[in-house]
Amino acid sequence: MAGKYQRGKQQAKAPKARKVELTHTVADFEAAFWPDEQPVDNAVVMTMGALHEGHASLIRAARKQVGHDGRVAVTVFVNPLQFGAGEDLDRYPRTLAEDVKLAEANGADVVFAPSMEEVYPNGEPQVRLSAGPMGEGFEGTSRPGHFDGVLTVVAKLLHITDPDFAFFGEKDAQQLAIVRRMVADLDFDVEVIGVPTLREEDGLAMSSRNRYLSETERTQALALSRALFAGRDAAAKGPKAVREAAAAVLDGADGVTLDYLALIDPDAFTEAPDDFQGEAVLAVAAKVGSTRLIDNVHLICR
Repeated sequence: MAGKYQRGKQQAKAPKARKVELTHTVADFEAAFWPDEQPVDNAVVMTMGALHEGHASLIRAARKQVGHDGRVAVTVFVNPLQFGAGEDLDRYPRTLAEDVKLAEANGADVVFAPSMEEVYPNGEPQVRLSAGPMGEGFEGTSRPGHFDGVLTVVAKLLHITDPDFAFFGEKDAQQLAIVRRMVADLDFDVEVIGVPTLREEDGLAMSSRNRYLSETERTQALALSRALFAGRDAAAKGPKAVREAAAAVLDGADGVTLDYLALIDPDAFTEAPDDFQGEAVLAVAAKVGSTRLIDNVHLICR
């Protein structure tokens, strides 16, 4: 693998015109991402494609972090290990041509879109990472093994891309927490940076799965963000008030089948007790029609 450029070294001085390069193999990615020996910072944004403005914000944050002369990679890979039985692996949108355009417009240098065989050359891996207790609740309860699949592919992609910085969206709060814990526990030499959730003007969190919603379902889905905002507004009254305010919005919401609504201690990613004080994550997961959506907000309990 190409040598890693250590943080703290002087960045390359000569600015370059930026045109994204699409690669499909590890060898081609390495040649494109490390074209010379200039000591610049590198960043990666990992995605499953179907990119939208939320992903664009991650790419822009990565570009800002590494500067004009740094290198930004975007990975596009629909990882089968993180889909459970009956989930939407085959249905998941593939829009690579549009993804490349969005990546280029927002500052990426390289898009790495490998095949299944390139990422898992020996078939599905026999040895996988385990998310442990942090992966068992909330999303892990609804999607057993999901985070084991996430960590396995994130670890592989970190080895391949070898970045100084990795950017993840805060909308996937449990994923972000678990990836950070993996990096700390297993001594990955990368800084994981979370980027705030982007929302539509009406409050709906941006998601690749929003395209599955009918016009009616999209309106119904707004109950999720309204519930979160109601909970956040009640934070000064404590955790019990947060839960009650959010639940009041979701109770009887048309078209919404609630999976969980939880106030979470972000350090251990466990349910916050009623006497909890400090920063917390109010998270919700629900089906609207046949589409499963997640969302969350950060708040301060008093």
